[in-house]
Amino acid sequence: DVDAVALLRSNFSENTKGLKVIIGERGDEAVKALEEQIPNKTEGYYISVGKDQVVIAGNDEAGTYYGVQTFLQMAARSEVTAAEVKDWPDVLERGVVEGFYGNPWSHKDRLRQFDFYGKNKLNVYIYGPKDDPYHRHQWREPYPEKEAQLISELAKAAAQNKVDFVWAMHPGGDIQWNEADLNSSIQKLEWMYALGVRAFAIFFDDIFGAEQSKGEKQAEYMNYLTREFVQKHPDVAPLILCPT
Repeated sequence: DVDAVALLRSNFSENTKGLKVIIGERGDEAVKALEEQIPNKTEGYYISVGKDQVVIAGNDEAGTYYGVQTFLQMAARSEVTAAEVKDWPDVLERGVVEGFYGNPWSHKDRLRQFDFYGKNKLNVYIYGPKDDPYHRHQWREPYPEKEAQLISELAKAAAQNKVDFVWAMHPGGDIQWNEADLNSSIQKLEWMYALGVRAFAIFFDDIFGAEQSKGEKQAEYMNYLTREFVQKHPDVAPLILCPT
C-alpha cells in the first residue's frame, strides 16, 4: 500500500535507524512466507519485531496501513526488544458523524481529525453539518468553487488515512417526489462524485412535512438513487440512510 509505505518513511525515527523493515499485504512476494500468520480478517494485520528486522503484513491495504500505525506506536517507546502482534477489528465501521446544528467544524479541524482517525484506526467520517446550506437548505445547488475545492481536499485526505469520506445530502425539508427533484438529486451526487467523493448518505432526520416523512416515498427514492447513480459507478459504496 502506497500510503502505508509513505507513512512509514515519513515517521522513521532515530529508534528505527538500521532496522530492516519488510512490508506488504497478502499476495505480495515480500510476505508470502508469512501468509499463514496474517489474520484472514478485513483490515487485519500481522507484525513481527525482532532485534534487526520488522515484518508488517496486512490482509488488505487498510490492514497494512494499520500495521504501520501500530508499529510506529511501538517504535516510539524507548526500547522494544521483540514482539508479535495479530490484530483486526471486530467492529467494521468505526467513526464520527458531523451532523449537528450550529457552527460546523473548520477545514483545519477536519483535516486534523483524519490524522487522528488514521492513527487510532477509525475508518468512517460522515459529513452532514446541518448548517452547511449545500448539504441541507440548498441541497439542489452545487458548491461554489472555493467550497468545492475544500470538499475535494477532505476526500483526498480522508482516503490517505484509510477513512471513508461519506458526504450526506439532506433533501427532506422540501423535496418533491417528482421528476425534477429526482434529476436534481442525481445531478448533485454527480457533482460530488466529480470532487472525489465515493460514499454517500441521505438524511431525512428532523423534518416535519407529512409528505416528505412518508417511509414508502423515502424507500422509493433510495431505490431510485441506487439504480440511477450507485449502480452506474462501480467504485461507489452502498448508500447510507437516516430515515425520519
